[in-house]
Amino acid sequence: MAYTRLTTPLVRDGGELRPASWDEALDRAAEGIAETVRERGADAFGMFSCARSTNEMNYVAQKFARAVIGTNNVDSCNRTCHAPSVAGLAQVFGSGGGTSSYQEIEDADLIVMWGSNAREAHPIFFHHVLKAVRRGARLFVVDPRRTSTAQWADRWLQLDVGTDIALAHAVARQIIASGLVNRTFIDRATEGFDDYAADVAKWTPEVAALETGVPAELIEELAHAYANADRAQLCWTLGITEHHNGTDNVLALINLALLTGHVGRYGSGLNPLRGQNNVQGGGDMGAIPNRLPGFQDILLPEVREKFDRSWGSAIPPRYGWHLTQMFEAMDRGELTAVYAIGENPVQSEADSGRTRKRMENLRHLVVQDIFLTKTAELAHVVLPATAAWCESEGTFTNSERRVQRVRKALDAPEGARDDIDILCELARRLGHDWHYDRAEAVWDEMRALSPMHAGMTYQRLADLGGIQWPCPTEDGLEPSYLHSRLWADDPAERGDPAPFVVVEHRRPVDELTAEFPLRLTTGRRLDSYNTGVQSGGFSSPMRRGETLDLNPADAEALGLAAGERARITSRRGSIVAPVRLDPGLRPGLAFMTFHFPDEVDVNSITIEATDPVAGTAEYKASAIRVDRIGDAEPAA
Repeated sequence: MAYTRLTTPLVRDGGELRPASWDEALDRAAEGIAETVRERGADAFGMFSCARSTNEMNYVAQKFARAVIGTNNVDSCNRTCHAPSVAGLAQVFGSGGGTSSYQEIEDADLIVMWGSNAREAHPIFFHHVLKAVRRGARLFVVDPRRTSTAQWADRWLQLDVGTDIALAHAVARQIIASGLVNRTFIDRATEGFDDYAADVAKWTPEVAALETGVPAELIEELAHAYANADRAQLCWTLGITEHHNGTDNVLALINLALLTGHVGRYGSGLNPLRGQNNVQGGGDMGAIPNRLPGFQDILLPEVREKFDRSWGSAIPPRYGWHLTQMFEAMDRGELTAVYAIGENPVQSEADSGRTRKRMENLRHLVVQDIFLTKTAELAHVVLPATAAWCESEGTFTNSERRVQRVRKALDAPEGARDDIDILCELARRLGHDWHYDRAEAVWDEMRALSPMHAGMTYQRLADLGGIQWPCPTEDGLEPSYLHSRLWADDPAERGDPAPFVVVEHRRPVDELTAEFPLRLTTGRRLDSYNTGVQSGGFSSPMRRGETLDLNPADAEALGLAAGERARITSRRGSIVAPVRLDPGLRPGLAFMTFHFPDEVDVNSITIEATDPVAGTAEYKASAIRVDRIGDAEPAA
């Protein structure tokens, strides 16, 4: 489906959206927000910020929530994907970014891609992997599917969905049992090793093989290769995080790096690959409910006081609701107004039918976007924005923590306005006289408050082609890798030790039964982008639309041929899609994407079971059944 660019504000009258002037739309938006806060309090408001917009926009958006409204209820689609990565890395190391640079990927001796089809989901990053492979690096891929990434691997470990912790524990147990731990690093830079070693002791390769489906000899080979490598990179994406225990999955991988000393030095690191162009930057800018810009904890009085002095605000001394908690608050009637910038939760959230009902019940929904998405169709006010990647000035932050300039290349269509200008117009209507004459003014305000960005002037970013954080001064650059302090000889310089965290293996929430015997996992394909709003209007010779991918043996048992339409049913609903045969799936495993929700709403059958720490849903492990309906069509 091709979406038409928004150029005229819309307001809802008599149940229908109609065109309006900018003044009328902004007045309506501000009045609804003010009424909510007046009648129900600041925490009845939630801000959905945008991981595809600039750092500057995300900074102003979270400032709007905190300084104008007085709530910390701000989040973005970071919650949908890598919130467990941020939570796990922050728990162990104090900051939630990947630890290495792309150049270090190229210089590694061993790369482990765990739950990551980077060839299709992160193709630019995968070019760095291929450079390493071509110069002799070994590539291990841990994935339930034989993806296009796995096809490049030296070894493919085909585990059962949801058994990542069991596998990680078995790799750890083998490293310990073989005497391959980095004892010097463990003794000097970590804590909790003995409890961790005792916990993983039962996970022999043979026991883990029965639980995970990965042969014992492959578990042993990965353990020895990872422990013996001079430079090893452990990379993951949503195959690790989009589970009910996603944070525990991340912690299980971090434990492997602590065990072997593969963190805090050049060439060895831990890297969650971020999917949206600025999902790292959105979190860095404070568009999350528990941290202010620069990943500074809201609970620290000295941090709040610094921002309050600058903003003239009174930031609440408590964490706000993250995205999942905001949806739960909608169920309770406690959150009744949402300002959504560039987010389409009606189609991107798990159990999307339930999400739609929640959004329909809001008393006031303002959507700021470039298209009339399915979420925008429910809004009371729609505000046409600019496309951040080509019509705005600012910066983005990528997966290696590199902040880069974004320059305006095109004028926005007449009628659309810059995101920051819209936010400032609303702030002024709500009693805060904000004016930013250029994006650089926003950036300079932010870096004056965020020590890890302080040295990143626009001029330096331009001169150096981007800078990785942290960059605390304007006359120096930090190493490309994080946490080198852990290798320091001086205990004072090393600081707090990195803890091993004991985590428990738990199977997926959506149980397989005789009624729902197949496991559905979801992911991306190279030709399309997220819910298809931006990519659906462009043709691609690679695109085949949505399919239900099945192992040929499963299809034969179900009496299904390639191209034949089948009904896919979970405990939440049913959809229909044509069958595609994929021998890279083991029997019992099915695969679909979420790229075509206007035709096949896959997220209407995924489960909303969420990680208790990060709030991310278990998109990767739904229980389904597949029924033949006899409506055949040619395979695409």
